[in-house]
Amino acid sequence: MASSDSWMKEYNEAVKLADDINGMISERSSFPASGPETQRHASAIRRKITILGTRLDSLQSLLSKVPAKTEKEMNRRKDMLANLRTKVNQMASTLNMSNFANRDSLLGPEIKSDAMSRTVGLDNSGLVGLQRQIMKEQDDGLEKLEETVISTKHIALAVNEELNLHTRLIDDLDQHVDVTDSRLRVTLLP
Repeated sequence: MASSDSWMKEYNEAVKLADDINGMISERSSFPASGPETQRHASAIRRKITILGTRLDSLQSLLSKVPAKTEKEMNRRKDMLANLRTKVNQMASTLNMSNFANRDSLLGPEIKSDAMSRTVGLDNSGLVGLQRQIMKEQDDGLEKLEETVISTKHIALAVNEELNLHTRLIDDLDQHVDVTDSRLRVTLLP
């Protein structure tokens, strides 16, 4: 029962945070259209929305671990959580936090594999084999990351070269404009 009460306490704190964020969003209209104060306020709102999203993830994982008295109570809590998540996604979309609602598009789908379930029934050699398999998967992931970083480096170098070229062209154009301006002045003066 105590763990059930802790879930409700966490949920109520999340609701209070959501209300606080709503208040901050309402206050946003009193700020100027742009400026450092407006940016700080928007940043604070985004930070709180991110914190709230993390709390909702935590509540979701707690929900599966906390035994409810009845199936009806479990469904009620799932609905409460889903409604609050919808509200948070709406607040995030108000601030154009498109990446918040869909983190999977950036990081890939979140896979919560329970380490204990992967090791059940394995002896020592099985555990070593599993560890080697995990290390191989990590190595493959690091190789892909290395390829991405190298590709990004090459793109950055190409952009740098292009910027240097544009800078030289603008400098040349500036010199030509100065020469043309001085010639015009000489020609127009009697």
